[in-house]
Amino acid sequence: MKDTGEKKVQHASFKELVIAIRLRSFSFIKRNVVMVVALCLAIITSFIVPPDREYIDYFDFKTLSCLFTVLAVVCALKNIKFFYIIARKIVSVFKTARVCVLALVYITFIGSMLIANDMALLTFLPLGYFVLSSTGKEKYMAFTFIMQNIAANLGGMLTPFGNPQNLYLYSFFEIPTLEFMGIMLAPFILSIALITVCCLIFVKSEPLSLEGEEVKLPKVRTIIYLALFALSILIVFRGIPYFVGLIIIPIVLLFMDRRALLKVDYPLLLTFVFFFIFAGNMARIDAVRDFFSWLLDKNTLVFSTLSCQFISNVPSAILLSQFTTNYRELLLGVNIGGVGSLISSLASLITLREFIKANPKKTKIYILLFSAFNFGFLFILLGFCLAWTIIF
Repeated sequence: MKDTGEKKVQHASFKELVIAIRLRSFSFIKRNVVMVVALCLAIITSFIVPPDREYIDYFDFKTLSCLFTVLAVVCALKNIKFFYIIARKIVSVFKTARVCVLALVYITFIGSMLIANDMALLTFLPLGYFVLSSTGKEKYMAFTFIMQNIAANLGGMLTPFGNPQNLYLYSFFEIPTLEFMGIMLAPFILSIALITVCCLIFVKSEPLSLEGEEVKLPKVRTIIYLALFALSILIVFRGIPYFVGLIIIPIVLLFMDRRALLKVDYPLLLTFVFFFIFAGNMARIDAVRDFFSWLLDKNTLVFSTLSCQFISNVPSAILLSQFTTNYRELLLGVNIGGVGSLISSLASLITLREFIKANPKKTKIYILLFSAFNFGFLFILLGFCLAWTIIF
């Protein structure tokens, strides 16, 4: 009887363990649904294109390194409440929800022109979160994140280094800088107008106030962390090799704030890794390449834009550049194509991940709003660019 009782206890314990593992697994998948989807796509395409030496060329190690270092520094800045203090400053200066949201979106827009779209989001999304959560205006969180995402994708279109696909096409076709900016100027101005109108319509002019005591920044840590952030920006501008930051930043944080290294969003890094594999495999499938070659002969602008909706803008730029010399329409297509579906730009995955972390119960609402605004922007910009290319 004793043995039977012990077996029942063991069986019950094992059953509880299985249930606990299932719950944790489900919770992990729910929090990292984008990473899981990317993993599935990478595995599926790996059966079509078996792993070989060319896989190593899929990965943009500079982008992955920049992501890791910026994420780590942002975590360190969060830990000293840097963004909370900046949020207090924004609220004290702008005073209303509408103007604060506009300021956050414009900052992201300008930042994407200078430090690339993904880096701008990693930097300014936490700021948007702190402003809205600290003032009790979480109802604008989804809208603000979506507008910041659109601003990051479209703001970066004006400069060769604003988006990764721009840098690639700028170098691949050897486009003169002034010609490059001339091609992108009209849709850039339209994007500013659309974003401004949306913020004015969908955010009320409600007064904002922050409760709680003022927090002072630790001077030494702040200076060092900002210096590390500046180092990561120099890496983005190719002023410093990426491996320098990959060595210095983790070592400094290891001594000054180990928690920052532990809090890095490693599932986001893996999401990029899996999407690199998926995109690389897609580019090597003959049927895919032949299909895109045929489509580009019909209309480079339309089909480069559509391509982004399925394999993202950076892989589209790399793939489609092999089949056309019409860099003007290709450049327009892979930039305005950055809005639309969730996978049209890898920067959109950053925004989704950050929103899910802050609001895990509102994922469906976010995706619906994201799709509505992004496809709205896409249709307007595509129609405008089609007319623009015909007239000019």
